[in-house]
Amino acid sequence: MSPRVGLTAERITTAAAELADEIGFDKVTLSAVAKRFGVKDPSLYSHVRNLHDLRVRMALLASAEMADRIALGVAGRSGRAALIGFATAYRGYVLEHPGRYAATQIRMDPAEVADEPAFLRTIELTSALLRGYGLEEPEATDAVRLLRSTFHGFATLEAAGGFAHSRPTETSWEHILDALHGTLEQWRKTKEENTIQ
Repeated sequence: MSPRVGLTAERITTAAAELADEIGFDKVTLSAVAKRFGVKDPSLYSHVRNLHDLRVRMALLASAEMADRIALGVAGRSGRAALIGFATAYRGYVLEHPGRYAATQIRMDPAEVADEPAFLRTIELTSALLRGYGLEEPEATDAVRLLRSTFHGFATLEAAGGFAHSRPTETSWEHILDALHGTLEQWRKTKEENTIQ
């Protein structure tokens, strides 16, 4: 079957990402995307290999969008201000695009995406944030895991309506960021003290 006029891998990926935000990432199928374009499933195979390929493309799209947002959030900032900018951009993206964000959590072959600009940029932004706290490897990896776990956990629970307590989530978020800032600052001090001893 010849490729449908107007269909491209980019348009298909964008449509799938929009669909993911509407109905949930796990419910996105090639059939659902094809229906959005008014075509049969085989029309998509000239542009995407299979559902996994489409999901990887969605993950890369979402990662690039998140990186752009985070870059704006941290621009010209360092330390606590950069942490707040990074975290706020991350959380905002999850709340606005839960389906796209879910795509970024899929398991991918590292070799398949190692040179992708979206992932490299996210790594660079995170590394720059942590350098502002004086953290280098191997501690930086531990700090990345702490930040990612906290941002991901809070934002996904919030997006799912998981915070039923009357206390405003914004208040909790601000206190969590203060705690993270204090932890990262202490991490550096402890490292410096250990170096001196």
